[in-house]
Amino acid sequence: MKGYTELNQLDYIEMGRRIRERRESLKLTREDLAGQIGVSSKFIADVEYGEKGVSLKNLYFLTQVLDTSADYILAGEGENLDADIEKNRMKEHIVRPLSSCSVNQLRCLEQIVKFYIEAVKQK
Repeated sequence: MKGYTELNQLDYIEMGRRIRERRESLKLTREDLAGQIGVSSKFIADVEYGEKGVSLKNLYFLTQVLDTSADYILAGEGENLDADIEKNRMKEHIVRPLSSCSVNQLRCLEQIVKFYIEAVKQK
């Protein structure tokens, strides 16, 4: 068992960053998240900025609403959500410009994407 001096310390700023990124990846506002767990949006902002911690009860609620583990929220361990967050961010960057394309342009892009995916799978 680890001695006290070997224990990792809780980094409230990083914990808040993980909560904010997960909330944003789920397209939730602070108000949405606050309403679901029964706290104020100011409290959520304080947690996201690392100015406040959360109670065990609110941590449990956060894991449910954000669909993640306490290990991830507290220490960034357990689930590879950073990769999921980055993947969702990249999807948004790809999809957003498509709204200005015509149907023909979208059909062409669909074919290009299919060819690209097939080529990548063969490597």
